[in-house]
Amino acid sequence: MFGLEDKTPSILVVGDLMIDHYIWGKCERISPEAPVQIAEVKDESNRLGGACNVANNLISLGAKVSICGVIGDDDTGRWLVGSLDSLGIDIDNVFVLPHRPTTKKTRIVVSNQQVLRIDREDKNTISDQIAAEMIEKIENKISDFDCVILSDYNKGVLSATLTKSLIKLARSENKPILCDPKGKDYQKYQGATLLTPNKSEAQQASKIDITDDQTLHKTLKFFKDQYKLAISLITLSEDGIALLDGHNQLIKIPTIAKEVYDVTGAGDTVIAALGFGLSSGLDIYRACEFANAAAAVVVGKVGSATVSYAEIIQYMHARNQSDCNDKILTKATLLNILQSLKDKKIIFTNGCFDILHKGHIFYLQQAKNLGDILIVGLNSDQSVQRLKGAQRPINPQDDRAFVLAGLESVDFVVIFDEDTPEELIKAISPDILVKGKDYEGKPIAGTKYAKELRLIEFVDGKSTTNILKKVKSL
Repeated sequence: MFGLEDKTPSILVVGDLMIDHYIWGKCERISPEAPVQIAEVKDESNRLGGACNVANNLISLGAKVSICGVIGDDDTGRWLVGSLDSLGIDIDNVFVLPHRPTTKKTRIVVSNQQVLRIDREDKNTISDQIAAEMIEKIENKISDFDCVILSDYNKGVLSATLTKSLIKLARSENKPILCDPKGKDYQKYQGATLLTPNKSEAQQASKIDITDDQTLHKTLKFFKDQYKLAISLITLSEDGIALLDGHNQLIKIPTIAKEVYDVTGAGDTVIAALGFGLSSGLDIYRACEFANAAAAVVVGKVGSATVSYAEIIQYMHARNQSDCNDKILTKATLLNILQSLKDKKIIFTNGCFDILHKGHIFYLQQAKNLGDILIVGLNSDQSVQRLKGAQRPINPQDDRAFVLAGLESVDFVVIFDEDTPEELIKAISPDILVKGKDYEGKPIAGTKYAKELRLIEFVDGKSTTNILKKVKSL
């Protein structure tokens, strides 16, 4: 759908580094000491938050990421940089400030409902000296980046001095610079490529009450003119993203979220997806569609979360938002996507599927019911000719692949040229290899590379050969 499977843009994230700490519990009684719930702790976890969550989302999407910010000389900070480093995020631009605690937000969640948040932080603005050291380090590497993202949580890192310097530096190198803004005065973001305020933030910063499309357009125009933005947009939560086109006309990119469990970190996902999309060659409209799809996946999870490209594609397929061509992949692209689907049960089957009929549909539906992802290996035209003769296939491989991809039961289609799919099965290592019941007692290519082999009954009398015989008899 988006064509980003093999993209690996290099992106710098600068901003407030923090940890989202979760305490998960259940509540069955009220305290006798005060009219408050007693939360019985069942689990506890740390997650990357703030700018770290933006970086984590970018890694999950497939980007190469560097991060810049400050932490304290404490256990929280050491956990944070260790986690970033383990993800492959470049931490060379993280500054340790001995007298400043690492920002940590503790959320108490009872029955999937957040009931309290406790913040440990120092929101004082970093010194101009630290800002200057950051700029100096980034100046030496700016040519390595395809994009810069400023993740401002108003915790003191993105001072006016640092923010203005970074925007000036990025624009001088023709690098897009995206800012997730905070506060009521956006003057320090002047000259950025785009900002990503939500509706509430946009109203506060513009002092315009957004009640309809006219006031929405007025607010977007205000931001574009006042802060000299290349692109003016506002995120609208369940209503998607609004932006101005090249003629200053209002465009709305609708969201596709079906269930919302938690919006924590959704803004981080949106700006990460926008940065990834724009850095990979998407125009702003397609980048917004991509960001909406990414946010739709994330808000269906609880807590600060990330989203992979494979999850986005799967979500779009499930919502029937993709077209058939999006399911037809090369082997390399499929393997790249499967890296993000390791928690799914992968089913593989193969065949010529020359003239699709009821037997094929039944067979594929039964195969899909065995797991989460059904991959169909499709014999190429040359492969079919070697197996079935010069008069076959009736339909060329591209047509056969397109028809298969149009089936709800089929998630991905891969065309292979060999006589058997053994090498493809070896690369995929499916959980279940599916073949027809007529293979019982016969050797089956690729069996040793699958965890399990399942044989499925055919529908009696339904086959391409029988259809061709009937046609010839007419």
